[in-house]
Amino acid sequence: MNIDVPLRDLGEVPSAALVETVLGLDDEAWANQQYRQSTYEVHRQTESLVMVFTDGSGWPEIEVRKESGWDWLVETALPLMNQLIAEHFEPGGTIIRAMAARMAPGAVISPHRDSHPSFYATHRIHIPLATNARVRFTIDGRPYKFEVGRAYEINNQLMHSVMNKGRDHRVHFIFDYLPPGARAA
Repeated sequence: MNIDVPLRDLGEVPSAALVETVLGLDDEAWANQQYRQSTYEVHRQTESLVMVFTDGSGWPEIEVRKESGWDWLVETALPLMNQLIAEHFEPGGTIIRAMAARMAPGAVISPHRDSHPSFYATHRIHIPLATNARVRFTIDGRPYKFEVGRAYEINNQLMHSVMNKGRDHRVHFIFDYLPPGARAA
């Protein structure tokens, strides 16, 4: 969604339980769901624990499905998403995508804009769970630092990219919130 700024800091969030849950999962859990990596070139160097997802087929009449990450993430992610929605957005909408995304050291998400029509209508929220000083997240050519314990809304209609030049994984929980009435937009 074009939010008129590249990045909006949504403030501190109580993410410790989600951090513990996600970082406690083994490599087998991360390898369980490969749809994003096999479908979207920019995500080939990432891994995902997908909770809910839509590919956007039939927009605006889409199907949102619970995915393999639902059971792992629902207890800690859903309350946090609901809190952020209640504090910052119009209630009554739908979460159409939610996942933890992990980037290994050396991985890159090349510059891109999220182009499916659903991305014009949804708020894209990032909750950092693990990062390091050598992660470079750029939006519209400008670098931004994302801190664990905070949440951010990104303007995914601007060119954005990520590279992990550090020695540790970068892990974010990401969700897309479709406000009520936005389907007709």
